[in-house]
Amino acid sequence: MDTAAPKRVVREATQAPWFRALARLGYVSSGVVHGLIGLIALIVAFGGDAATDQTGALRAIAALPLGFTLLWIIAAGFFALAVWKIAEGLLVRGDNGLKRWGARVGQWGQAVVFATFATVAGAIAFGARLSSERAAEQLSRGVLEIPGGIFLLIAVGVGVGVTGISFLSMGVRRSYRSQVSVPDGSLGRLVDTLGIVGFIAKGVALVAIAVLLVVAAVRNEARTAGGLDGALGALLDLAFGPLLVGIIGIGFIAYGLFCFFRARYARM
Repeated sequence: MDTAAPKRVVREATQAPWFRALARLGYVSSGVVHGLIGLIALIVAFGGDAATDQTGALRAIAALPLGFTLLWIIAAGFFALAVWKIAEGLLVRGDNGLKRWGARVGQWGQAVVFATFATVAGAIAFGARLSSERAAEQLSRGVLEIPGGIFLLIAVGVGVGVTGISFLSMGVRRSYRSQVSVPDGSLGRLVDTLGIVGFIAKGVALVAIAVLLVVAAVRNEARTAGGLDGALGALLDLAFGPLLVGIIGIGFIAYGLFCFFRARYARM
């Protein structure tokens, strides 16, 4: 089957300035959400009570003046970035078929994440009362009820853990530079600092979520599973927990600021 024509259409579409601008808006949307998650995490670290996940951040936006308008803009940005990632996956090049398909799966996986964020933002803009934490528990309960569900949930947890480790690696090795044209001088050093701190913090949070999923599978307790809110809640119960959650909150703010710079300097 000749795929040259469809790829040419996709390539021409990605060259359109308006399409690139919308995709960059997606990184701005990501920056807003991650920055708010970081601020909420700091509030919780100091004794406050709030949902420290994506839905909590989006509900906080909805409570602002003109918040629902802002939610629709955020949803549009996430959706455009999801479409961009699908296009990037289709246009992956390389002689090694295995590596090429691995890169495609990575791009399409990101597309699913951004599309999910877009859907959640749109739903909250319509007034839906969503909870990522409750959804994670319900999904885990459903998985555990099917034959072999324990092993499937463990596999999901391992997958999330691998993603977290990849974020940690990107932060430590600064391999995010392959996706961002980091400027020279003091501005470049600032972008690097934000990238290192942000990627490491998000990696730690994802590893914590992975641990919760694996523990839920081993204990066969869906209520043990959770998303980001549950992971940070579990960390709060540890010695120096508030300090750890506060550090992660600062890291998420750093990641959010990095996303703003990424909107400007992303290789697209």
